[in-house]
Amino acid sequence: MSEEELLSQLNPAQRAAVEYIDGPSLVIAGAGSGKTRVLTYKIAYLLQKGLQPWSILALTFTNKAANEMKERIGRLVDPQRARQLHMGTFHSIFARILRVEALHIGYKQNFTIYDEADSRSLLKAIIKELGLDDKKYKPATVHNRISMAKNRLCLPDSYLSDSDQRMQDQRQQIPEVGRIYGLYCERCRQANAMDFDDLLVNTYLLFKDHEDIRQKYSLHFRYVLVDEYQDTNWVQQMITLQLTKEQQRLCVVGDDSQSIYSFRGANIDNILGFQKQYPGTKLFKLEQNYRSTQRIVAAANSLIRHNQRQIPKEVFSENAEGDKLHLRPAYSDREEAAIVCKEMRRLHSGEDSRWSDFAILYRTNAQSRSFEEELRRQEIPYRIFGGLSFYQRKEIKDIIAYFRLVANTDDEEAFKRIINYPARGIGNTTVGRIAAAAAAAGVSFWTVINEPARCQLNVNRGALAKLMAFRDLIAAFQQRLAVDDAYTLGKDIIEKSGISKDIYTGTDADALSRQENLEEFLNSLQAFVADQEETEGEGHARLTDFLQQVSLLTDLDSDDGDDGDRVTLMTIHAAKGLEFPTVFVVGMEENIFPSLMSLDSPRQLEEERRLLYVAITRAERHCYLTYARNRWRYGTMQVDEPSRFLRDIDGRYVDEGAETAASSAATSRRLPWEDDYEPNKPYVSNPEYQRGVPRYNSRMQNSRPVASQFMADPKPKITRPRRPEAAVDPFSEGFKRKLVEHGGSLRRLNDAMTNGGRAVAAPSSSKVSAAALSPGTKVEHQRFGIGTVIKVEGTGENEKATIDFDNSGRKQLLLKFARLSVIG
Repeated sequence: MSEEELLSQLNPAQRAAVEYIDGPSLVIAGAGSGKTRVLTYKIAYLLQKGLQPWSILALTFTNKAANEMKERIGRLVDPQRARQLHMGTFHSIFARILRVEALHIGYKQNFTIYDEADSRSLLKAIIKELGLDDKKYKPATVHNRISMAKNRLCLPDSYLSDSDQRMQDQRQQIPEVGRIYGLYCERCRQANAMDFDDLLVNTYLLFKDHEDIRQKYSLHFRYVLVDEYQDTNWVQQMITLQLTKEQQRLCVVGDDSQSIYSFRGANIDNILGFQKQYPGTKLFKLEQNYRSTQRIVAAANSLIRHNQRQIPKEVFSENAEGDKLHLRPAYSDREEAAIVCKEMRRLHSGEDSRWSDFAILYRTNAQSRSFEEELRRQEIPYRIFGGLSFYQRKEIKDIIAYFRLVANTDDEEAFKRIINYPARGIGNTTVGRIAAAAAAAGVSFWTVINEPARCQLNVNRGALAKLMAFRDLIAAFQQRLAVDDAYTLGKDIIEKSGISKDIYTGTDADALSRQENLEEFLNSLQAFVADQEETEGEGHARLTDFLQQVSLLTDLDSDDGDDGDRVTLMTIHAAKGLEFPTVFVVGMEENIFPSLMSLDSPRQLEEERRLLYVAITRAERHCYLTYARNRWRYGTMQVDEPSRFLRDIDGRYVDEGAETAASSAATSRRLPWEDDYEPNKPYVSNPEYQRGVPRYNSRMQNSRPVASQFMADPKPKITRPRRPEAAVDPFSEGFKRKLVEHGGSLRRLNDAMTNGGRAVAAPSSSKVSAAALSPGTKVEHQRFGIGTVIKVEGTGENEKATIDFDNSGRKQLLLKFARLSVIG
C-alpha cells in the first residue's frame, strides 16, 4: 500500500495526527473517535517513511492491545516488519531491557518476576516474622500500599521520612508498613527477584544512575508512542521522559475525559501537563465519534463540560440523531431492576435485538445482586464481565456456609469451609482427624465434635477446646432458628462469627469491595424478610426460608445461553474500551454515584463525572439512566437522592418517559440546591427533601430534576459532609450506639453529623385497611412502585390485596404488613 493510499483511509483530523512526526505530539482522542486506528496508521506511516521497525517503541497497557495493533499494522505493511516492532506493555518491554542490563543495578540476568501471589506470600512471611497482627496487616492491604508508593517513586527511605504517610498509616492502625516495605525490598533483592512494580522502578533507576545506558536506549528508539496516556502513573511518565528528552520524537494518545483509574495510580496530570513538559508539542484533537448517535454524544458533552480541569474539545457525531437519554426513576432497587428488564424485553422483541446487545453498568460490584435476581426471575441469560456472580463471591459463600451449617449441622462441605474461618487455630491436621473419626464411626463431622469421646477423636486438649468453642457458637445460633427472622439471626451470625471484623480490617480496593458486598448481602436479607412478611405473614422469613431462595438462585449460576447471547453486567471501570447498542447506567444516586468517598474532594468528584462520561459513551443507540428512591441500608429503608450528575446533563437530551413528563408539567419549581449548585462542590441537600412524601415525583426539567413536592425550604444551607478515613464497620459498638440514637437510620446519622445534629426521619407508608381498597384503586408501594388493585379478600389478620404493579408484576400482599399508600 502506497503512502497516499494509506493516508486516504483517514479523516482530516486523523490524517493530520498521523502525518506529524517531527516533534512531540499529543493526540486527544474523544470516545469512539478511532484512537487505535491513528496509532496503527501512524506506525505504518513511520515504517513507510524509512524508520526501521526495531527503532520504534510503542507502549500499551495490555498485551491484547499490542497484539491487535501488530496484526493491523501487518495488514497495512509487511507482516514480517510488523513482528520486529518493539511493541508491548510497559512491563514487558522494560523487563526485556532489565534482562540485558540487570548487572548494572545489582541483579543477575536470570532474576525471577514475582506475581501478586508471590509478593503477598513474602509479605505474609515478613509480617509473621515481625510478630505483627496479620488481621491488621493483611498482605493484600500492605502490598497495595507498597505498590502505590512505588508508582510514585517513593522508595523505602522516602516512605519512612514522609510524615504525611506515617500519619496515614497510624490512622489506619498499620504504622509498621514502612518497616515492612524496607524488609520486603531487601528480601526481593536477596532472592534475585522483582515484582511487577519493580520492573518500572528499576528501569527508572537504571536510566537515572547510568547515563550511558539511558543514552543508548534513547538513541536506539528513534520514535516513541504511548497509548492510553491518561492512565499512566508517575514512574511511567518519568521513564518516557528519560527516553525522549533529547530527540522529543514521541506521540502520546489518550483522552483526559476518560481518566478513571486513579485508584490504580493513574495520574491525570500527566496528560493535562504534557504540553508544559514538552513545550514544542503539537496538539491534535480527534473529535468525531463513530460509535454513538448525535444525542448520546451531545448529552455526554454537556455532562463533561462541568469539569474544570480538562483539555477543551467538542466531540460530535454524524450518525443518526437517535433517541435522547432515557431517565427512569424507580421506587426501590427492586423496581429499578424490574424497569431495566422490562425495557430490555421491549427492545429485544421490538427491535429484534440480541441479549448480547445490552449492558448493565454499575458503580460498584455489589450492585449486581438485585439485577442478577431479577434477570433470573425473568429467565433472561446474563454474564458477569470480569468478575463473579454475587452469590459466588468468596465473602458471600463464606456467610452462606455459616447459614447452611446452622440450618443443617450435618452439612460437611459447609463445615469444612468455615471451621477455621475466620482463623481460630483449627488447622488441616485437626480437620483431617475429624474426617477420619467421622468415616470410622459412620457419622457427620458435627457429630464427631459434638461427641468427641464416643467417636474417638484423636486431638490434643488445645485443639479440642477450640472445637468446643466452635460447636457452642453454632449451637447457640441453631437454637434461634425457629424464633428469629433471617435478618436478625443472620446479622448476628456475621458479627459473632468474626466475619464482619475480618472484612472490615482492610482498606485497599479489594477490601472495600468485600465490605460493599457484605452490606449488600445484609440489604438482601432485610428485603427478604420484608417481602416474606408482606406476602406470607410472620413465621415465613426464617433463615431456612432464605437459604431455600438462595439455593435456587445459585443453582442457576450455570452456562445458560451457550451461544454467548447474554446480557452483560459489569462495573463502569471494566466497561472502558467496550461498546454496546444499549447501555443501562444504574444506581444514579448520591453516595453511590458519585461515591461517598469522593464527596469532599473536587478532584475526585471530577473523576466520578468522567466515570459517568465513560458509561454514557459506551452506548451506540440507546442509553438509560436509572435511580431508586429507596434502598435497604443497615436494616432500614433509606430515602436516596438522585445523583447530582443528573443535573449536569442538558435537559434537551434527556427523555423522562410519557408518564414522568406528564406528571412533571405541574411541578416547575427548582430543586432547593439549584441556586447554590456548584458542579464540584460537596453538598448536603435539604433534609425536607429527604423526608419525602407518599407520592414520589422526582423529575427532570430544564436539564435538572424537579421535585417540588419534597421540600419546604427553597434554599438550604450547603455544608461539607464528613468523609471517613476508611470504611466504617457497622458492627462496631460505637457505630451501633450512634445508629440506635438516630432510630437505626444511617441517613439520619449522616445528617446529624453534617447538619449540626439535625436528624431526619425516614419516610414510611401507613397501614391501609381493606375498606380503603377496591378493584381499580391506584396504590403506591415503597419498593414495588405504582400499582392497581385487582381484588381484596380475607378478613381480620388475613386481609389480602392482589395488586398489579406497573413494573414489578402481580403481588398478593397481606394488608397487616403491606407498606401501601392510596393515590387514586
